Amino acid sequence: MKLRSDRLPLAYSTQLAPEASAENCSHAELFSKAEELLVKRMASGDPVAWFLRGQLYYEEGLYEEALIQFEKIKDVDLQAMYQLGVMHYDGLGTTEDPERGVEYMKKIIYSDSPKARHLKFAAAYNLGRAYYEGCGVKQSTEEAERLWLFAADHGNPKASVKAQSTLGMLYSMSAQKDLKKAFFWHSEACGNGSLESQGALGVMYLYGQGIGQNTKAALECLREAAQHGNIYAQGHLVEYYYNRKFYSTAAAVAKRITDHDDINKLAKITNCLPAYVAKGVAMAAFYLGRCFQLGLGVQHDQAAAAKYYSRLWFWPTIPRPCQF
Repeated sequence: MKLRSDRLPLAYSTQLAPEASAENCSHAELFSKAEELLVKRMASGDPVAWFLRGQLYYEEGLYEEALIQFEKIKDVDLQAMYQLGVMHYDGLGTTEDPERGVEYMKKIIYSDSPKARHLKFAAAYNLGRAYYEGCGVKQSTEEAERLWLFAADHGNPKASVKAQSTLGMLYSMSAQKDLKKAFFWHSEACGNGSLESQGALGVMYLYGQGIGQNTKAALECLREAAQHGNIYAQGHLVEYYYNRKFYSTAAAVAKRITDHDDINKLAKITNCLPAYVAKGVAMAAFYLGRCFQLGLGVQHDQAAAAKYYSRLWFWPTIPRPCQF
């Protein structure tokens, strides 16, 4: 289970004043206007503008500039410290230094400052990832679980929804397997907006894992998740349609899924783990290959079958594990 970072929770809006935006402006022009406005606000003594300028650079992928900006204010702005933790851990704009990234996350978690309150859940989730992956700290699944339970905060929608979803995955795995707990945490995360957990719930309902089998509830979860871009859910729908001999539907859905060839991009867009996106695409490629091989729902085409079968090995390729 390779995990992704929790996004920075902001204490205040990063939206700029209306004068920073204008119709019919290019992205470069809008960026320049925003940067100019923030420099003026910094000069006038606005403390928030210092962070916003760094965040502007970060969101634009100008990591070296963001790093410089955040370094200037990390001792007075914990949001800047959080972003520095991510950047040092992942090597964004600097050499990878996971130990330093872990250090910053720990400072936020154990800070007594009221300004750290909204960051603690996300920092705990990220620190749990570091312990789970053994990157920057000694590997400890027990400590990861403890931190994720803190970050999940009993299903609090204002806590880390990603921690809630991750606990659902953790309790679905062999070493910590407890499917009732997995169902509980996926339910909490789904109720708080997790597209990933919505797809997982659909699978659990479909096969009666951690809950009584309920095909109607399964299809509701899978179809809604699929409509919002969950590739894992789409892959399971393909399998469902194929097994029930709705071959034309299975082939049509599978074809749309296998048109995608960038797992990491899909994962970023849907905020789902690359490994599960890859599984969904692999399932679609397999069943589409079967349809072409056997002439089910599509015209028999051995070459097309071979094409889709040959793509199966590619999909598990995902990013390195050590990333906030």
